[in-house]
Amino acid sequence: MTSIDALAMKSNNLLRISVLITLIILLTAGCVERVENLYSTSGVGASPVTPWSDLNIRPQIDPSAYVHPQASVIGAVSLGKNVMVSPQASVRGDEGMPIHVGDDSNVQDGVVVHALETSDEEKIPVEKNLVEVDGKKYAVYIGNRVSLAHQAQVHGPASIGDDTFVGMQAFVFKSKVGSRVVLEPGVRIVGVTIPDGRYVPLGMIVSNQSVADNLPVITDDYVFKSLNEGVVHVNTNLAAGYNRMSGKATQSTSEGH
Repeated sequence: MTSIDALAMKSNNLLRISVLITLIILLTAGCVERVENLYSTSGVGASPVTPWSDLNIRPQIDPSAYVHPQASVIGAVSLGKNVMVSPQASVRGDEGMPIHVGDDSNVQDGVVVHALETSDEEKIPVEKNLVEVDGKKYAVYIGNRVSLAHQAQVHGPASIGDDTFVGMQAFVFKSKVGSRVVLEPGVRIVGVTIPDGRYVPLGMIVSNQSVADNLPVITDDYVFKSLNEGVVHVNTNLAAGYNRMSGKATQSTSEGH
């Protein structure tokens, strides 16, 4: 071994010792979470302290849900049972909060769920940016067995009812979408309430309540009537499968849907 090799080995050893000492200091100083955040590849994290929030809020995620490492779930977000969050999706409860995603729902690739501020700098609720569901207020509420397909955007204040399909690249803002609704790909829903059991045709813009009230009713011969059921079945089982791959114990999936 040359003197140069010996010097390099000594330098590497000193570096390793320095890193180890730093980690020990951080751990013993009560900075476990800070160390985990520094070295974690997960996109699940706390919201920052801001003028409108004095707290670092972490997501509440059911053990049976799966969040892909390339997805982001941040802040005041709750994910229910068997929820699947796919790569490049962003569910961010750091401005408008809270955001709720119900049981057996899926947030597919490239989906964005975010919201306008729900509290001002005096910590007073901004009521116009909140939606109420079952007596509770949310920035965004996504019900049970809802599919948010690839690149859809749901920007609060907004709510989506149970068993609803939000198609690829659809956009929902300042709106309430009912249960058992189909938003076909590319639609734009702004400032309206969509009644239960309706569908919005491909690419349609709905920003007038009278138009929303007269949307077509889903009938047995509607081509996408059962689409969401199959999408939910696939994604709940994907969540379970990915959890098994990662060695994570989960609750039962919704294979019966």
